[in-house]
This record gives sequence, structure tokens and C-alpha cells, in this order.
Amino acid sequence: MGTCRMNVKLSALLCCFAFSLHANAQSSSSTIPLPESPGTITQSGSSSSTGSPSSDSQAGQQTKRILGIIPNFRAVSADTQLPPQSVKDKFVTASEDSFDYSAIIFVGILAGVQMGLNQTPEFHQGAAGYGRYYWHSFADQTVENYAVEFIVPTITRQDTRYYTLGRGGFWKRTGYSLSRAVVTRTDSGGETFNSSEVVGAGIAAGISNLYYPRSQRGFNNTASRWGTNVGIDAGTFFFKEFWPDINRAVFHAK
Repeated sequence: MGTCRMNVKLSALLCCFAFSLHANAQSSSSTIPLPESPGTITQSGSSSSTGSPSSDSQAGQQTKRILGIIPNFRAVSADTQLPPQSVKDKFVTASEDSFDYSAIIFVGILAGVQMGLNQTPEFHQGAAGYGRYYWHSFADQTVENYAVEFIVPTITRQDTRYYTLGRGGFWKRTGYSLSRAVVTRTDSGGETFNSSEVVGAGIAAGISNLYYPRSQRGFNNTASRWGTNVGIDAGTFFFKEFWPDINRAVFHAK
């Protein structure tokens, strides 16, 4: 059940990523300015060679959205110093991640995949069945976001932002990014056990027993949802770490 649940969420994420990639490609191709004359090209090339920052200074630079669609609000660019995350900041971030238009789209895709696999037979099929899959998935996502990004970190005084490492080899950065699922910063700047993620995801998994059918409750199903939540978030941290590199290499971002 745990592997199936993980695969379903990964499938929905891939669909959302593919949609974002297509939309970004369409936007890029439609907004490339055409030069007025060869002289314009020469002048542009000359100015960029003397005034553009080096590639090293742009390493680890995050964007607010991935591919212009997927939220990336909690990602912090490498070597960036920020003030402590306030309670208001945590609430706003959790709300943005829960109610952003892309979150609505993702839940819709996830609900469709779940219904196609008949993951919860009690929900049945058709429009009514899709509605049940949708609101359950939306509740899962929203409860987890507020538990992980607002409630628990407010109590434990932890910083929920992802601080990009941006340097070192692939394995070093991979290890760092995946470790953020269990290690995080405190509001005072130190490092500590990421109870916001681990405990928050567990709380969300436990609350889901209140609204899922009996067949989806119990220790095993709750542990499966808990593990899936933490695993997906760890994978998200990995993607956030390497997104600046992908953005520069594929989309030539400056």
C-alpha cells in the first residue's frame, strides 16, 4: 500500500511537471524578442559580455516558481541570509502552498489518477466518485501543509524554508537535500531535528483517519501515509536543490 500510494503521488507530480514544462516552453517561444537589425545583435552581445555577472555568482539562485507554475516559495538561494521566519510568515507560506492555483491543479490530477486505479473502492466512480477523491486529496494536502509549515514549527520555533547548498559535488548536495527531511534550522539559526516535518507529517496522517473509510484507517495505513508524506517532501527538497542548475542548463536562465 505504501509503495502504491507513493507511486500515485509521483505520477501526479510528473504529470504536473510535464504540464508546467510545456507551458513554460510555449511562453518562452512566444516572448523571444526579434532584433531590429544586425547592429542590435552586436551591441547586445558587447554589453552582455562586459556587464553580466559571472556564472559562479548565479549558482544556486532560486525562483519563486518552478517552470513559472509550481510554487517554490520556501526555497532560499544559496549564500542568502534572511531574518528569522515569523509566525505570520509560516502561516502565509502554508496558505500559499495549500491554495495556490497550481495546488488546485495538482490535487485534480492526483484525484484522477487515484480514481483510475480505483484506489479507494468505497468512493466509487463517475463525477461523484471523482469529487470524493478530490476533497480527500485536498484535505490531505492542506492538513499536512499547515501541520508541517505552520503549527508544529511555530511551537518548536523551527525555520521551514529550504536553504539551497548550491556548491559541492552531486552526492554531497544530494545527501544534504535529502537530510533536510530530518534536519532543519531553528529560528535562531542553529540546526536541529526536523520535528516540523516528521511530527507534522505524522499528525496529518493521523488526522486523515477521521475522514477516510474504515478500510483506509488503522496503524498500517496511517504509517503508509506518514512515510509517503515524508518521502515526497524529501524528494521535493532534492528537486529544489538542483532546480537552479536545471533552470540555467535547460532554460539558460541568468
